Amino acid sequence: MARTRPPPIVGRYLLADRVGLGGTGAVWRAWDLREERYVAAKLLRRYDEALLLRFVREQALRIRHPHVLAPRGWAAEDEVAVIVSELVRGGSVRGLLGAGPLPEGFAVVLLDQALQALVAVHAAEVVHGDVKPANLLLEPTGAGRPHLRLADFGVASAADGVVFRSIGPVGTVGYLAPDQERGAPPDPAQDVYALGVTGRRLLRGPAAVTTLLDSMTRPEARLRPTAQVALERLRSLPVRRGGDWPVVPDRLGPDPPGPPAGTRGRLGWLR
Repeated sequence: MARTRPPPIVGRYLLADRVGLGGTGAVWRAWDLREERYVAAKLLRRYDEALLLRFVREQALRIRHPHVLAPRGWAAEDEVAVIVSELVRGGSVRGLLGAGPLPEGFAVVLLDQALQALVAVHAAEVVHGDVKPANLLLEPTGAGRPHLRLADFGVASAADGVVFRSIGPVGTVGYLAPDQERGAPPDPAQDVYALGVTGRRLLRGPAAVTTLLDSMTRPEARLRPTAQVALERLRSLPVRRGGDWPVVPDRLGPDPPGPPAGTRGRLGWLR
């Protein structure tokens, strides 16, 4: 007997398999019935008004940059809301750290790309608020040069000053700047601090970038460099930026076969 396919989420997205967890919901590989391709769909269920507002805020942060994974759109129906973005298949930097710190050349390239992402995010007057290895996604480049994408803007704060502290923790313990822990308003310096902590976990032993990372993780926010200054300092250091790259495979595997071309879903949601 043929297996019955669940109805599409908000009439457009057919869920295939769960590929991760975000700050405000689970992330699924999903077939887009309109564009006829697979996308990443972050699902939020049984939301209240405040959490939906945060979800809507996240999808509005359309920052276009090669190292930023920004939402492409969103929809809501009944008890389900969904944010859609490109599907990134190489896992996260956290997955790479399972075997310990990374070779210096590889780690420096990742830091460079993450700083590029923060420069773009801060230029848009946005504070990410939760920079950590799990939110640094990787394209599946095999043994080639890595390609990082800063993802998950679920707790980000924008220029309008709206902060969502009352509906859940902001940031991740271990990556929070001292001022962030004290409840200071969102500040780009907090993202720099979190990336500095991340950098220390990426590197293997003493490295030329240690002084830079020390400056990024200073307790006083005003003494930390901006992302742009940190990027310039990183690029001025005499460090390796090549060598043997750790392999970044396609961690999602082959896509399930999608519905026939031209298929359009009816309104509904996964039960």
